[in-house]
Amino acid sequence: MNIILDLLLLLITIIYSYLESLVKFFIPRKRKSVAGEIVLITGAGHGIGRLTAYEFAKQKSRLVLWDINKRGVEETAAECRKLGVTAQAFVVDCSNREEIYRCVDQIKKEVGDVSIVVNNAGTIYPADLLSTKDDEITKTFEVNILGHFWITKALLPPMMKRNHGHIVTVASVCGHEVIPYLIPYCSSKFAAVGFHRALTAELKALGKTGIKTSCLCPVFVNTGFTKNPSTRIWPVLETDEVVRSLIDGILTNKKMIFVPSGISFYLTLLKFLPERAIAALQHIQDIQFEAVVGHKTKMK
Repeated sequence: MNIILDLLLLLITIIYSYLESLVKFFIPRKRKSVAGEIVLITGAGHGIGRLTAYEFAKQKSRLVLWDINKRGVEETAAECRKLGVTAQAFVVDCSNREEIYRCVDQIKKEVGDVSIVVNNAGTIYPADLLSTKDDEITKTFEVNILGHFWITKALLPPMMKRNHGHIVTVASVCGHEVIPYLIPYCSSKFAAVGFHRALTAELKALGKTGIKTSCLCPVFVNTGFTKNPSTRIWPVLETDEVVRSLIDGILTNKKMIFVPSGISFYLTLLKFLPERAIAALQHIQDIQFEAVVGHKTKMK
């Protein structure tokens, strides 16, 4: 009898959820204030991280900026200060656990407890598997996912104590669909998406509903990491377009942020297509970028 009631409740929940989503589609979500919040952004020396810092500065947040590039992160901090906010720059290697922990301790003493973290730092080595060096594979996982673990573990206790915070995972559409010649990158981004989903579920199980989570999953972004990317279906995105979607998602507590938003329908469609149809669709996409194949740089 209990199982029947549970199934009936599940059906009601599904119907309610769809109706709620339909209503939210037409009614703009309420945007929260992040003024005065201490925001840590990794990979803030360029690209998505830099523009995200500018947007948080416009929201009057207090900024803590990390990057391995000293000049880049200091330039970002200087521009943020021109917008009238405090911004501190730190040179941090997000593949180094001890360095992460040491810098978080320093921030707690000098700035305070971080309430929003944007795990944005990432790296990519476009190549076939046999042309990818062992240390490149290791570095990809250390930066793209293990760094998320160390940073989140270090920052989470004060958030848990106050039941307040926001943890943002910058992943990729490659965390949902694979692309040849990006095996380590795709694998690390699948792990990042899994990290976001598992963390979200665990915080809910612990009753810490005041700590929000978001995961950014864009298609190719014109940041210079991948040379000459192109596809016949999806556009190569500009950084400012991605950051606008990211900030909007954070301020409305959106859990999964796809850019462009239509990619979510495409990914859902893939789950129902037979393997041959998926292969045909991938052929139509004609994804290309420069990659090392057989130790030579080619367009793939």
